[in-house]
Amino acid sequence: MQSENELGDYLRARRAALAPADVGLPDDGPRRVPGLRRDEVALLAGMSTDYYIRLEQGRERRPSEQVLRAIAGTLRLDDAASAHLFRLGLSVGGTVAATTTVAPELLRLMDGMKGAPAFVVGAAQDVLAANAMARELYRGFARYDNLLRMIFLDPFARDFYADWDQAARIAVGNLRASSSQFPRDERIQRVVGELSVHSPAFTGLWARYEVRPRTHEDKHFRHPQVGEVRLHFEALAVTSAPGQHLSVYSAAPGSASADALVLLGRLSEQDAASADRNDSVAEEEKPATA
Repeated sequence: MQSENELGDYLRARRAALAPADVGLPDDGPRRVPGLRRDEVALLAGMSTDYYIRLEQGRERRPSEQVLRAIAGTLRLDDAASAHLFRLGLSVGGTVAATTTVAPELLRLMDGMKGAPAFVVGAAQDVLAANAMARELYRGFARYDNLLRMIFLDPFARDFYADWDQAARIAVGNLRASSSQFPRDERIQRVVGELSVHSPAFTGLWARYEVRPRTHEDKHFRHPQVGEVRLHFEALAVTSAPGQHLSVYSAAPGSASADALVLLGRLSEQDAASADRNDSVAEEEKPATA
């Protein structure tokens, strides 16, 4: 699914996302295409229009750091987006492979978080492990396996996320950030390929080339059993496992959402007890061996 001219695609998408007023240019009325013109980007970045056009068209593939820095400033790129630009322009980074095996120590840490939903995701946003609270929080989904697939392909997501549009946009920006860090990761490419085929909404957001790693945010869920829940989300990078993040939710003390988490914990305990009883019955019903 990778383009032969990723740098050009990225520059065009970021240029289209800016209005003249965003960079201090006068608004000259409706434009044939959205965003800045190529000659405007070139002017603001201090280079010839011809050189910038060659960059976008893929005919110039060795821009200097100074050129890329000027373009990043012109296009108002933040740190993550600028890093992505430099990776594309200088062909650096992406040498470390993402990992999918969760360390036993991390599993113990996560399972010990009795009062908070916690789960580990990989670079492709696959759910690699989750504690009982997290599984209970996402119970309404048909499969709790990949956050992007859940958001875009499971109808339940439209009810679960109070602001589905925001959740979708943030998730795609986060996947873009992962693909920048691990550009040759086959699992990321498979996820992008599947969603591109089955979700026009994903395809539209992916084409915007927004690189936004998700580190923290406030989430608003509609859980089918505990109702409205407003939680704060923190993603903690697992430095010993490239690409993995430990995601943890919390609620403001004394809030209705804190009470909802308590109820969620009780539901998860009930489910665990029910599973244990079923296992015991199944064990007792096994035929005796001679």
